[in-house]
Amino acid sequence: MKRILSLYIIREIASVFLLGIVVFTLILLMGRLIKLTDLVISRGVPMADIGRMILYLMPSFLVFTIPMAFLLAVLLAFGRLSADNEITVMKSSGLSLVQIMPPVLLCGMIAVLLTLAASTVGVPWGNSAFKRISFEMLKQNVAATIREKVFWDEIPGIILYTDHYDEQNHTLKGVIIHDGRDPVRPMTIFAATGKVGCTPNQQDICLVLNNGSIHAAGKKDEYRLVNFGEYAMTVAGPGRGGGIGRNELDMGISELRRQIGDPVTPPATRLKMAAELQSRFAFPFASLVFAIVAVPLGIQNRRSGKSAGFSVSIGILLAYYVLLSLLRTLAERGTLPAGLALWLPNMIFLTMGWYFLRMASLERSIQAEVQDTLLTLIGRKA
Repeated sequence: MKRILSLYIIREIASVFLLGIVVFTLILLMGRLIKLTDLVISRGVPMADIGRMILYLMPSFLVFTIPMAFLLAVLLAFGRLSADNEITVMKSSGLSLVQIMPPVLLCGMIAVLLTLAASTVGVPWGNSAFKRISFEMLKQNVAATIREKVFWDEIPGIILYTDHYDEQNHTLKGVIIHDGRDPVRPMTIFAATGKVGCTPNQQDICLVLNNGSIHAAGKKDEYRLVNFGEYAMTVAGPGRGGGIGRNELDMGISELRRQIGDPVTPPATRLKMAAELQSRFAFPFASLVFAIVAVPLGIQNRRSGKSAGFSVSIGILLAYYVLLSLLRTLAERGTLPAGLALWLPNMIFLTMGWYFLRMASLERSIQAEVQDTLLTLIGRKA
């Protein structure tokens, strides 16, 4: 009987879980569709390349959508079981709420493994590949995207402004460029004329500037002025010297650890990498935590139906992500150790879920218990 019951619960969760992944992924993808559509209309990018870009974005979406979909699936599944009095039948047959948990935890572990794969392998692969294909598209269409008297920022870290642009000859007049690729020594370049093109090997973007000056700021009050007759400014692809740099989101686990241990890495960058490394492992385990939180809440939502389950899931997700973002910010500033900050939300919600599970096992209202606890705390403070 337990085997049949376990398969029944797994089937209830799996159907909503798969649908939830599709829906939440499409919602997140809609935020990128405007820019991807613009690539097709204004630059004539083939649909095959757009499909590849969407594929490269999927891992970063799945890291978020898998825990979200799993939380919603458990809430709706147990909400339906409770509304149809199936939970009551299970209890009357001698099963406790704790004995019903194994199939839920099994589904939670599968969600953890899927999210862990997307986080540790898929995200760095997808982000690196997305940057490469974006740079290739930019290199092919860079001359067509520049507009006169409009700030152009298609290249990360570089902002270009020109008074006049000849689209046929790709020449510029009255050029101002801010180059912030090196945050330690940002540069502002002024040039009378310039031309946009690619290097002879067609691997990099090149701006050839004439009759201008370079203004570079350094540490403290350091300032450097260089006048030039001709200056070639080269922008290489992702991960190459002088090009679009890699950040912590593009790095695998081994590379993150190597950069964190490298004394050359700036302290601020090291803190960000440490936070990213911990989040790659801490965040996937949110699915397992959500399983323990969602079961008792789903059981006690018998009267409100699916709308309440959806509302509760959104509330839990918002609370979790807000807490996670706050603690991650503290970790990146060095206020808290990265390991403690990134795992603390899981520990807090796990404790809360265990408390809710205990209340549900004792047939006590979670809502009433929470209200009584809040009133007691308010009364003590008053």
